[in-house]
Amino acid sequence: MPLSQGERALAGRKGGHLSWARTTDRTARTSNGRATFDARFMRMVDELDPDKKLPESERERMAESFRSAYFADLAFRAAQARRQAVPS
Repeated sequence: MPLSQGERALAGRKGGHLSWARTTDRTARTSNGRATFDARFMRMVDELDPDKKLPESERERMAESFRSAYFADLAFRAAQARRQAVPS
Protein backbone atom coordinates (compact mmCIF):
# COMPACT_ATOMS: atom_id res chain seq x y z
CA MET A 1 0.00 0.00 0.00
CA PRO A 2 1.51 3.37 -0.99
CA LEU A 3 2.21 6.00 1.64
CA SER A 4 -0.09 8.97 1.97
CA GLN A 5 1.25 12.47 1.42
CA GLY A 6 1.40 13.02 5.19
CA GLU A 7 3.26 9.77 5.76
CA ARG A 8 5.79 10.66 3.04
CA ALA A 9 6.33 14.03 4.70
CA LEU A 10 6.92 12.39 8.08
CA ALA A 11 9.34 9.85 6.57
CA GLY A 12 11.22 12.63 4.82
CA ARG A 13 11.41 14.69 8.00
CA LYS A 14 12.74 11.65 9.89
CA GLY A 15 15.36 11.08 7.20
CA GLY A 16 16.44 14.71 7.34
CA HIS A 17 16.85 14.62 11.10
CA LEU A 18 18.83 11.38 10.92
CA SER A 19 21.07 12.80 8.21
CA TRP A 20 21.85 15.93 10.24
CA ALA A 21 22.35 13.83 13.39
CA ARG A 22 25.09 11.91 11.55
CA THR A 23 26.77 15.08 10.24
CA THR A 24 29.82 15.97 12.31
CA ASP A 25 30.83 19.10 10.38
CA ARG A 26 27.72 21.09 9.49
CA THR A 27 29.73 24.00 8.14
CA ALA A 28 31.54 21.79 5.65
CA ARG A 29 28.29 20.12 4.62
CA THR A 30 26.66 23.43 3.73
CA SER A 31 29.72 25.22 2.31
CA ASN A 32 28.91 24.52 -1.35
CA GLY A 33 25.38 25.85 -0.95
CA ARG A 34 26.58 29.00 0.80
CA ALA A 35 29.23 29.58 -1.87
CA THR A 36 26.65 29.20 -4.63
CA PHE A 37 24.25 31.54 -2.82
CA ASP A 38 26.95 34.19 -2.38
CA ALA A 39 28.07 33.83 -6.02
CA ARG A 40 24.70 35.15 -7.19
CA PHE A 41 25.50 38.53 -5.64
CA MET A 42 28.94 38.62 -7.24
CA ARG A 43 27.24 37.97 -10.60
CA MET A 44 25.12 41.05 -9.93
CA VAL A 45 28.33 43.03 -9.36
CA ASP A 46 29.74 41.58 -12.60
CA GLU A 47 26.77 43.10 -14.46
CA LEU A 48 27.78 46.55 -13.18
CA ASP A 49 31.54 46.03 -13.51
CA PRO A 50 32.00 43.45 -16.30
CA ASP A 51 35.63 44.42 -16.96
CA LYS A 52 36.49 44.14 -13.27
CA LYS A 53 37.96 47.63 -13.17
CA LEU A 54 36.91 48.24 -9.57
CA PRO A 55 39.16 47.06 -6.74
CA GLU A 56 38.22 43.66 -5.31
CA SER A 57 37.41 45.23 -1.94
CA GLU A 58 34.85 47.52 -3.62
CA ARG A 59 33.37 44.61 -5.57
CA GLU A 60 33.00 42.63 -2.32
CA ARG A 61 31.35 45.64 -0.64
CA MET A 62 28.89 45.88 -3.53
CA ALA A 63 28.12 42.16 -3.34
CA GLU A 64 27.48 42.48 0.40
CA SER A 65 25.10 45.38 -0.29
CA PHE A 66 23.23 43.27 -2.86
CA ARG A 67 23.04 40.49 -0.24
CA SER A 68 21.68 42.90 2.38
CA ALA A 69 19.11 44.20 -0.11
CA TYR A 70 18.04 40.61 -0.84
CA PHE A 71 17.40 39.90 2.85
CA ALA A 72 15.69 43.27 3.36
CA ASP A 73 13.33 42.37 0.50
CA LEU A 74 12.62 38.98 2.12
CA ALA A 75 11.81 40.70 5.41
CA PHE A 76 9.57 43.20 3.63
CA ARG A 77 7.63 40.48 1.83
CA ALA A 78 7.33 38.44 5.04
CA ALA A 79 5.91 41.47 6.86
CA GLN A 80 3.40 41.99 4.05
CA ALA A 81 2.35 38.33 4.20
CA ARG A 82 1.94 38.50 7.99
CA ARG A 83 -0.16 41.64 7.70
CA GLN A 84 -2.41 40.01 5.10
CA ALA A 85 -2.77 36.87 7.23
CA VAL A 86 -4.10 38.79 10.26
CA PRO A 87 -7.88 39.05 10.15
CA SER A 88 -9.14 42.62 10.35
